[in-house]
Amino acid sequence: MMKKKSIYASRASLVLILCQVISALDVPLDSKLLEELLQPPTITQQSPKDYIVDPRENIVIQCEAKGKPPPSFSWTRNGTHFDIDKDAQVTMKPNSGTLVVNIMNGGKAEAYEGVYQCTARNERGAAISNNIVIRPSRSPLWTKEKLEPNQVREGDSLVLHCRPPVGLPPPIIFWMDNAFQRLPQSERVSQGLNGDLYFSNVQPEDTREDYICYARFNHTQTIQQKQPISVKVFSMDSLNDTIAANLSDTDIYGAKPVTERPPVLLTPTGSTSTKVELRGNVLLLECIAAGLPTPVIRWIKEGGELPANRTFFENFKKTLKIIDVSEADSGNYKCIARNTLGSAHHVISVTVKAAPYWITAPRNLVLSPGEHGTLICRANGNPKPNISWLANGVPIAIAPEDPSRKVDGDTIIFSHVQERSSAVYQCNASNEYGYLLANAFVNVLAEPPRILTPVNKLYQVIADSPALLDCAYFGSPKPEIEWFKGVKGSILRGNEYVFHDNGTLEIPVAQKDSAGTYTCVARNELGKTQNEVQLEVKDPTMIIKQPEYQVIQRYGQVSFECIIKHDSTLLPTIIWLKDNDELPDDERFLVGKDNLTIMNVTDKDDGTYTCIVNTTLDSVSASAVLTVVARPNPPFDLELTGQLERSIELSWIPGDENNSPIISFVIEYEDGLHEPGVWHYQTEVPGSQTTVQLKLSPYVNYSFRVIAVNEIGRSQPSEPSEQYLTKSANPDENPSNVQGIGSEPDNLVITWESLKGFQSNGPGLQYKVSWRQKDVDDEWTSVIVANVSKYIVSGTPTFVPYEIKVQALNDLGYAPEPSEVIGHSGEDLPMVAPGNVQVYVINSTLAKVHWDPVPLKTVRGHLQGYKVYYWKVQSLSRRSRRHVEKKILTFRGNKTFGMLPGLEPYSSYKLNVRVVNGKGEGPASPDKVFKTPEGVPSSPSFLKITNPTLDSLTLEWGSPTHPNGVLTSYVLKFQPINNTHELGPLVEIRIPANESSLILKNLNYSTRYKFYINAQTSVGSGSQITEEAVTIMDEAMASRQVDIATQGWFIGLMCAVALLILILLIVCFIRRNKGGKYPVKEKEDAHADPEIQPMKEDDGTFGEYSDAEDHKPLKKGSRTPSDRTVKKEDSDDSLVDYGEGVNGQFNEDGSFIGQYSGKKEKEPAEGNESSEAPSPVNAMNSFV
Repeated sequence: MMKKKSIYASRASLVLILCQVISALDVPLDSKLLEELLQPPTITQQSPKDYIVDPRENIVIQCEAKGKPPPSFSWTRNGTHFDIDKDAQVTMKPNSGTLVVNIMNGGKAEAYEGVYQCTARNERGAAISNNIVIRPSRSPLWTKEKLEPNQVREGDSLVLHCRPPVGLPPPIIFWMDNAFQRLPQSERVSQGLNGDLYFSNVQPEDTREDYICYARFNHTQTIQQKQPISVKVFSMDSLNDTIAANLSDTDIYGAKPVTERPPVLLTPTGSTSTKVELRGNVLLLECIAAGLPTPVIRWIKEGGELPANRTFFENFKKTLKIIDVSEADSGNYKCIARNTLGSAHHVISVTVKAAPYWITAPRNLVLSPGEHGTLICRANGNPKPNISWLANGVPIAIAPEDPSRKVDGDTIIFSHVQERSSAVYQCNASNEYGYLLANAFVNVLAEPPRILTPVNKLYQVIADSPALLDCAYFGSPKPEIEWFKGVKGSILRGNEYVFHDNGTLEIPVAQKDSAGTYTCVARNELGKTQNEVQLEVKDPTMIIKQPEYQVIQRYGQVSFECIIKHDSTLLPTIIWLKDNDELPDDERFLVGKDNLTIMNVTDKDDGTYTCIVNTTLDSVSASAVLTVVARPNPPFDLELTGQLERSIELSWIPGDENNSPIISFVIEYEDGLHEPGVWHYQTEVPGSQTTVQLKLSPYVNYSFRVIAVNEIGRSQPSEPSEQYLTKSANPDENPSNVQGIGSEPDNLVITWESLKGFQSNGPGLQYKVSWRQKDVDDEWTSVIVANVSKYIVSGTPTFVPYEIKVQALNDLGYAPEPSEVIGHSGEDLPMVAPGNVQVYVINSTLAKVHWDPVPLKTVRGHLQGYKVYYWKVQSLSRRSRRHVEKKILTFRGNKTFGMLPGLEPYSSYKLNVRVVNGKGEGPASPDKVFKTPEGVPSSPSFLKITNPTLDSLTLEWGSPTHPNGVLTSYVLKFQPINNTHELGPLVEIRIPANESSLILKNLNYSTRYKFYINAQTSVGSGSQITEEAVTIMDEAMASRQVDIATQGWFIGLMCAVALLILILLIVCFIRRNKGGKYPVKEKEDAHADPEIQPMKEDDGTFGEYSDAEDHKPLKKGSRTPSDRTVKKEDSDDSLVDYGEGVNGQFNEDGSFIGQYSGKKEKEPAEGNESSEAPSPVNAMNSFV
């Protein structure tokens, strides 16, 4: 859109008010458009203003320009027209303004020195180049001069002058010797900016005859050499020898050696100087001083600071360098030269001037007929530059009149332009330090709108990102741009769109619904045009599982995941980087579809790994750090310091911790004297500690090593330290674990743990063994033995206490007095048996035995306890003997009673008791006989049902394996099970104990019965065994049932019932899908079954249950009675169901009969009306 501005300009003679100024058109850089539009010339390339050429090569003066129609070129030389057609050595390149002066074929470069200017012209105007000053480069030879040798006294200053020839451009100076080696420079000897070589003070080593100054002329690639300069430095000694013949003794011996001097500035001279530098250049200030010792240079700026980031010191701080200077860098700079004898200073007053520089350079104007515009040319400099205008290369004052143009100082104002107003204007800004020249054209065009963006261009963006739809256009006057969405959509407006001046439509946050066709319409007063573009909005690429931080041990395997989600129409590529660089070219790095795996990880793999996912529209990345950890490297540089007799300080340097902090250091030692090659633990210190004070033992040749420990493990040991041998001393300690135990009734064996080698503290280790009988007024008996760990004292009384001590000694003396221990001589078998043995029978499986303790004197050793031997003699119920198996119970200590569990009921037992010491058992007490009472029997050994008839069954059973008493009878119970699996009335029959079979008659035909049988003694009933059987079916009734099943009416009835059930299921299914409850479901909800019927694992049918005793499968079809007599409170877990109340009994092995065994059943139910629910086991037996 066109912008409106108000310009107010006032002059003494002119007040101009423009009510409307229309901004210039921007011409897009479209090649096709540029070929079609008329355009004044524009200089595109030209040679530099100061152009130094090589006199040996052709001179090429560049001048390139563009315009429509293509411009023609002409040149001026030194302000007058340069007719190149008259000079055979000069040619102009085709379709170009570039001149080529042929020097290589006889031309002289000096003949073409001068100021050249190029003009490019077409029907729309003329553009001009800068004034190009052509100068051939020069590299003249050094003038011949006679150089006298420099003879200088040691310590004096010296300046070797270079004085190079004046060249164009100036040469680069350096000093070398005859071998073409640069002369070394320092704070004492250095080269100045003018090329001279300065010596702050000379030394004898400065004597040489080949100080050569070289000048390198870069433009001609030549180097000029000055004649060598000779320097001879005389020391005071040699000087005295030389002039001794001409001086008196007083003069000779009065000559002083090298004297020190305060600083004196060699350059610049005087106390002040001035320096002028141009803005943007490099400011170089130099101070070189003489003095001994060599002065040090320091720089300051008076009244300010040296500019930061632009200040540099060169040539050993003798040169101050400030880059890109500006007017603010003007001021006084002081250099201070100082040594130990004083200082000298110099102030350089710096003024920064400025050649002209642009503030606002004029810009090309493209206007429509009748429009307004301005050219502005603003520049600055020091001094302030003068602004002048030219039109088509002619000063505007003498240029043809143009009524649409008005010059106002640095501004040209155009109003109501016409096509004839097109021209090229030049702005020249100049002062004494240089000039600026800028071309800017005014091009008046009348063009209908054109849209330069390709038709139906496709734009693809990612959702939630900006979308920029181009509508590059041109027209004069400047067209107005409108955007529409869709073919017949309305114009786009509102905050959700941004309309740029170049025609671009921006959708700041593109959504999926932003996709579609967009139409750009451009119109001005000369016409209208439009273009359509397409926008597609894609889903963003996301990393849904990013790589995660990994800590891995060296030589392990690690994997980073990078799982992505992307738009299906975009093809992503995944790139892995390590530390923002490509992955190493190593086969250990395996790049998968969505992961990176590193095999056999090494320390070099440590770093940051980045997964980058690129599509044509977006890019996402995620990074994770891999930390490779390992055991630490071993410590090194072990050092022993502070050596004392009993301590030493050990220090070390830790090795690399390998990314896992060192937790501790373990110090080990080797005793090279006693156990060479064996390393022992000494101590452990925290990982932050690298020194430790170690306690030492005498007479040990120590070597130490250190092991570092981190969370991964222990490092390899360090290299051993140097050896350190401690002095001998008395033993510090006595043997440990001293004991006295007799191996025979008449001896005492004294044992101890010998001292280790380093504990001996010296050579000749022995032991002094002492003993005496306790509580007897005897003297100590002692003997000294070699380095052993046992001594046997013979001829002792049996089992008598002794006081014992063992003391260490070596060649230097005894250890401290040892402590005493109590031992005993050897034991013998006990002499007497326990008396008054009594047995108390508690129940049929448990008895308690009592005895009197034996006198301790008769034990003749350490009392360890009593042993009870008991065994079963016979069973009272069977009167049969069997192999006698004795059982033993041991009761520790001085105990006088014990319990005998696991007895068999109704049996006869014997027992005896013996005392036990360390030697063995004493004599047995007399056998004691006792009997156990009757108990309840076990279940009958089997139950068989045979010979089924219509109304009878034959039952056979076996007697209990363990009758546990005298059987009194068997109890048989049975009850029918009807077709609904309900249990009928319970019938009980008592059978004599000597019976083993029974025929039951008067039973119902085709009926299933369940039978229970158990044995009884006088104590009570034993556990029962169960079985089921069925009487056979009546043949006539079976025939009738078959006949009914084959009748037509019965088959029809069954079909009708099946159809009704199917219809009902369909209705229920429809209602359930609608969320409602069907009647069956409501009934189930109202009467929820608390039990879950088990199912077989293989086919899903209801499982068969059998009795826990016989595990016989029941006939299919049985299930839980419909009256739900099996209740949750009748759980198998009840102890009352399995035990006899709370008073449980012990089995033969002493175990509690009432524990959960799952075998004993409850009494069967007495019919459906019984208040007692049937056993859960029985109820389960009724299931199919």
